[in-house]
Amino acid sequence: MISLAHLDHHLLTAHMAMHLVIMLVAAPLILLAVRSTLVRRRPQVVACWLAGTLTVLFWHVPAVFELALESTFWHRLELASFLVAGIFFWWPVIRPHPSPRWSVPVYLFLATLPCDALSAFLVFCGHVVYRPYLSAGSGPFGLSPLEDQALAGALMWVTVTFAYLIPALVLTARLLSARTRASELRVG
Repeated sequence: MISLAHLDHHLLTAHMAMHLVIMLVAAPLILLAVRSTLVRRRPQVVACWLAGTLTVLFWHVPAVFELALESTFWHRLELASFLVAGIFFWWPVIRPHPSPRWSVPVYLFLATLPCDALSAFLVFCGHVVYRPYLSAGSGPFGLSPLEDQALAGALMWVTVTFAYLIPALVLTARLLSARTRASELRVG
């Protein structure tokens, strides 16, 4: 059986999937598990947004990305930074005592934009951005390096969009429902 970690150096799509699992699955699950023990004082929302966004953008700069592929130390640092940044990013969404606020859906919507831009770039740029994947030739699934890059970009685009916008829609529905109930109570 081929593991995701093994495919990481052969397919950009596998590399991207691993990062998405860390930031979009592991980080929020950790927060959910420890939610009752979280410190009441939250980090600033802007700092959380920047931690998540800048970490993703930083590690996708080609020279930095390639450094992480070539060095075990830098790759582990990259993965650890994705986990820490993911925890900070999700903190305003998964709080100890969640009370829906309009800022959270806006926060999540705005977070899709940098990832969407990066994803679109990877899908449509027309050349392989990360040189180490050029040597992979036709990958394990018969994808050319450019097809693999486009698939990785599409995976990131769709996954991040759904992972951020579904909670934003749920929170928006809760906020609108609470608002409707409050107005009904005032009228009644």
